[in-house]
Amino acid sequence: MSRGTFIAPSDDEGVRRFEADRTDVDAEFNTSFTWNPTRNLPLKQQRKTLPAYKHRDELLYLLEKYQVVVLCGETGSGKSTQVPQYLLEAGHCSRGKMIAVTQPRRVAATSLAARVAEETGSRLGDVVGYSIRFDDSWTPGRTKIKFMTEGILVRELLADPLLQQYSAVMIDEVHERTLFTDILMGLMRKVSRKRPDLRLIISSATMDAEDLRKYFDLSKPSEPKQTAAILSVEGRTYPVRAYYLEEPAADYVKASVDTVLTIHRKLNTPGDILVFLTGVDEVDHAARLLDEEVERNVRENGRRSGEMELSIVKMYGSLPAKDQMKAFFRPPPNTRKVVLATNIAETSVTIPGIVHVVDCGFVKVRCFSADTQTDSLGIVSIPKSSAIQRAGRAGRMKPGNVYRLFPEQEFDKLEPTLPPEILRADLSPVILQLKALGITDVLRFPFPARPPAANMAAALELLYALEALDDNGELTEPLGACMAEFPVPDPRLAKMLLSSGDFGCSEEATAIAAVALVKSIFVGGGGGQRGLVARQAKRGFEAAEGDSLTALNAFLSFVKVGDSVNCNSDKNAAGEIRARRSRWCAQNFLDFKALSRALEIQSQLIKLLKRFRIPLVSAKGDAVRVRRCVAAGYFANAAILHHSGQYRTVRGGVELKIHPSSVLYDQKAKRIDKMAQCVVYTEVLHTSEVFMRDLTVVDVNWLLELAPHYYKRGYLF
Repeated sequence: MSRGTFIAPSDDEGVRRFEADRTDVDAEFNTSFTWNPTRNLPLKQQRKTLPAYKHRDELLYLLEKYQVVVLCGETGSGKSTQVPQYLLEAGHCSRGKMIAVTQPRRVAATSLAARVAEETGSRLGDVVGYSIRFDDSWTPGRTKIKFMTEGILVRELLADPLLQQYSAVMIDEVHERTLFTDILMGLMRKVSRKRPDLRLIISSATMDAEDLRKYFDLSKPSEPKQTAAILSVEGRTYPVRAYYLEEPAADYVKASVDTVLTIHRKLNTPGDILVFLTGVDEVDHAARLLDEEVERNVRENGRRSGEMELSIVKMYGSLPAKDQMKAFFRPPPNTRKVVLATNIAETSVTIPGIVHVVDCGFVKVRCFSADTQTDSLGIVSIPKSSAIQRAGRAGRMKPGNVYRLFPEQEFDKLEPTLPPEILRADLSPVILQLKALGITDVLRFPFPARPPAANMAAALELLYALEALDDNGELTEPLGACMAEFPVPDPRLAKMLLSSGDFGCSEEATAIAAVALVKSIFVGGGGGQRGLVARQAKRGFEAAEGDSLTALNAFLSFVKVGDSVNCNSDKNAAGEIRARRSRWCAQNFLDFKALSRALEIQSQLIKLLKRFRIPLVSAKGDAVRVRRCVAAGYFANAAILHHSGQYRTVRGGVELKIHPSSVLYDQKAKRIDKMAQCVVYTEVLHTSEVFMRDLTVVDVNWLLELAPHYYKRGYLF
C-alpha cells in the first residue's frame, strides 16, 4: 500500500496542498475509476476470475481426505461466496443435507446469501437462503446453502446437537473472534468427534492458520494421520493509497464529514465513499451534518449544471435488513453514494463502487469488569489489522484511497489485533447457552481462548440470581430453559419478558424489549431551532419514571396512529397506515424505520411468549407494574443516589452519571431530595466519563423483594 500525505480539509492551505497531492493520484487512477471490468461478463465467467477458482479442486480434495480444512483466504479471494457453491456442485447436499455458512454479522449473512442466490440462478430463499435473528428466508427441503449468523447456528444446536441436517459447516471470518465465534468453534470441535462424516471449513483472513489447525486436529499423538489441513488462497485487491492527517482530529465525526465534502467537491472522478464511525449516534450525527451542508450549499449557490449529487446511506447492525441492503444498490446517474457505517462494513461484505474510505481510527468495544460487575461500551483505537481491512474496502473493485484521520506515525503504534471478545465480555449469555446444550462443566469447555476465571464466576453468580441456574449449577425448568431459547442477547432481558405475565404487563414488556433491540427511536434535530423543536417533541412522550417508559409512550403512540384508517382493501389500508405513521414520525422527530422494525420484533416476541404459555395481558396504564417487571430482569444493574448527589452501583460502589440523552438528565438542576433514589440501567457507556443509559426509576425496596438472594439489606441501607 503506497502512502501519501492527507492534510485536514478544514484548513485552506491544507485544501490547496490536498489538491496538489491529488494531481498524481488522478493521473495514476483516472483510467481505473470505472466499474469492475468483469461485471459485464456472465456470472459463470465472473466466478472463474476469482482466485478461489484456481484452488477449487485442491479444496475438494482436502475435504475428501481431511475432516477439517483451515482456509486462509485473503480479501477479495471469493471464499465466502464460492466455497459453498463448490461444495454444492461436488454433491455435498445429497440425501437432503444442507451446507451451513456462518457470518459474524447480520448484514453479511443477508448480502452474501443474495449474491450466491444470484450466481446460482435461483430466487433468494429457494436453493440459497439465510437465517438471522427475527428474520429468515429459506425453504425446508429445498434450501441447500444456508447463510446465518453464528448465534443462530448455536441455537440450532439446541434442537439438533449433532447438526444432522448439515453435511458441511463453514465458519467464516474467524479472525474477528467475536463471542459466538469462539463458542461455535468449541462446539464444532465437540460435534466433529461424534460425526466423522461432517466436513468443517474454518475460514479466516488474518488468523494464525497453524494454531487453528492444531486446535481442530483430533488425531491422537500415536496416530500418523491428521484430521485437519491448511489451504491458503491469495486475494484480489487493487492498489490503495493511504493519506494521513498531520495532527489528530479533535472531532473525528466533524473531520469525517469535512473529508467527505472535500472529496466530493475537489475530485470529479466517479467513486463512492465509505466512512467508518463507531456507533449509531455518530452515524446519525454525520448524516445530519452532511444533509445540512448539502442544503446550505444548494441554498447559497444553487444547483450547478452537471454537478454530482450526494446520496447518503446508513449502515449499522440495528437497521432492518432491507435498509442495510440499500448500501449495496448502485446510486442514480451523476450521484455519488456516501455510506456511513460502523465496523460491520469492515469485513465479509463488498459494497460496489467504493473508491474512497474515510477511517476515523476508532471502534466501539464492549468490556466487562468482574470486580464492578458492569458491562460497558468504550471507544478505543482500532488495531492495525482492522485499519488494513478498512483500507481494503477501497480496493475491492478498483484502485482507491483511504483517508485516515490520524497521523502516520500513529498507524505504526497501533496494536496488531484486539483481544478476542470472549476475554472481555459478560459471559452470562454464553454459559446459559452451554448449559442448555447439556454442557454441565463449563469450566472445562475447550474455549479457543480461555476466558478469565473471575468473569466466569460473575456470570454464574448472575445466572443464579436470575434463577436460571439452581444450587447445583444446573439449568432450571422451565425458567432457565426458556431463557436459553429466547433469541435476545441478554439473559436479563429474557428474564424480564418471561416474568411479564406475573406482573400483568406482557404487552408493555414486549414493546420495551423490541425498542431496546433497535437501539434508538428518537431523532435529534442537531443544533439551532430544529434541535429545540426536536427536544420539545421528545418531552411530549417523557415519563418521570425514566427512559423505558418514555420509549414505551412513543411506541404505543406510534401503534395507535392509523387505527382509524378505513379503506376498501387490506392493501390500501396498510399503505395508508404506513404513510400516516411516516408523516407522524417526521412531525414528532421519531425514527419511522426503527419503530416499524420494533413493531415487527414485538410480534415475534409475542409469538414466543404464547409458545411458552405466558399470558398476554396489558398493564392498562399502571406504570408500577411495568417498572417492577423491568426491575425483575435488571435488578443486578441497580444504582442508588449517594448523599454526594452522584449515583453509585449497589454492588461495587462504582460512580455512574446519567447519560445526557436520558429524560432523567435534567435532575441535576433539581434539589437532591427531588432526584430518583434508585434506578436500574441497561448498559454503561465509557467516554470522557462513565454514563448509564436507558434508565428506569424503581423503589429500592423492590430489590430486596425481587432479589433477596442477590442483595443484602446492608447493600441498600
